[in-house]
Amino acid sequence: MSDTSTAPEPPVVVGVDGSAHSLRALEWALGSAERLGSPLVVAHVRSGAVPTGSPGGAPEPPDPVLRAVRTVVEERGHRVPVRYAPLDGTVTEALTAASRDARLLVTGSRGHGGFATLLLGSAGRTLAATAPCPLVVVPHEARTAALESGAGAGRVLLGLAAEETPDAVVAFAFGAAHHRGVPLEVVTAFRIPPQPGALLAAPSPALQVPPPLPFEDDTEQILREAEREQTARLAPFAERWPGVGFTASVVPGDAAGRLVEGSRDAGLIVVGRHHRHRFGSLLLGSVTHAVLQHAYCPVAVVPPGPSA
Repeated sequence: MSDTSTAPEPPVVVGVDGSAHSLRALEWALGSAERLGSPLVVAHVRSGAVPTGSPGGAPEPPDPVLRAVRTVVEERGHRVPVRYAPLDGTVTEALTAASRDARLLVTGSRGHGGFATLLLGSAGRTLAATAPCPLVVVPHEARTAALESGAGAGRVLLGLAAEETPDAVVAFAFGAAHHRGVPLEVVTAFRIPPQPGALLAAPSPALQVPPPLPFEDDTEQILREAEREQTARLAPFAERWPGVGFTASVVPGDAAGRLVEGSRDAGLIVVGRHHRHRFGSLLLGSVTHAVLQHAYCPVAVVPPGPSA
C-alpha cells in the first residue's frame, strides 16, 4: 500500500478495527474512493494504546488489523493510493482529527460487540453529529444481504425538507448520484394536520356537544404547495448536474419511515446532520437519528457547510 501524504485530492478516510463490520466499510470506502478519484486513508484507532516500541528495543508485535486490511485490499485490488494510518486515542477524537480535511469519512455500523438489531453505536452517533466532513455509515450483514457493486449499487435516496435541508446536503446527493452513475430519488414527507374537532375532548358526558361541521380538507393544498417548494429547491441542482436523472415526490406521512422503507433497495441514503439546540449544542435531528438506527443501506450524514 502506498503513501498518499502528498496527494492533491482530499482523501476518503475509513475507520477500521479489524471487525467484520469495519472491513465491510473498508470495501465500500475503497469503491467510493475509486469513483471519486481520491486516495484512501485506512485509519485504525488503537484505543488506549501505549507509545510504539518497548524497553530494550524489542520489536513491535505484528498488527492483526493491518494484516486484515491488506488481505481485503489485495484481494479486491484498487486503482487509487491506499495508506494505513494507526492512530492512538479515542475513536471519536482520532477519526475527527483524521478527517479534518477529508472528502468523506466512512465507518462500519459498530465495532466488536453491540446489538445487531441497531445500526449505530455510541461512537458512530457522536461522529454523525460532529464529524467535520460527510460521514457514511455502512450497515452490517444483519441489516442487508449484500452491497453488490459496492458504492455504485442502487439509487441514491435524498430526504428533503425544502425549507430546512442545507444546500450542502442536496449537492452531496446529486454529486453522489453523478459519481455512481445511478438515479436520484428525492422524497419530501409531511404530516397531515389533524382536524380541529380531533383536538377537542369533552371533559365529561354532561358537556358533550354535537360534532363540528366538516372542515374543508386542506391536505391537497398543502401537497401542492410542498410540491412547488420542492421543485424550486431542486431546480438549481438539476441545472448543475444535468446528467443526473432524478424523480421527486411529496408524500404524506413520517419522513423517517419512508426513508427506512426505501433503504431496502437503495444504494445510499443522504440526510442532513443536525439541528442546533437552543442552548447552542449540536444534536442529530429526529429523522436522521431514526434513519441511522434502522436503515438497510449505507447512510450519508452531511454537515451544513460546503462538501464535495
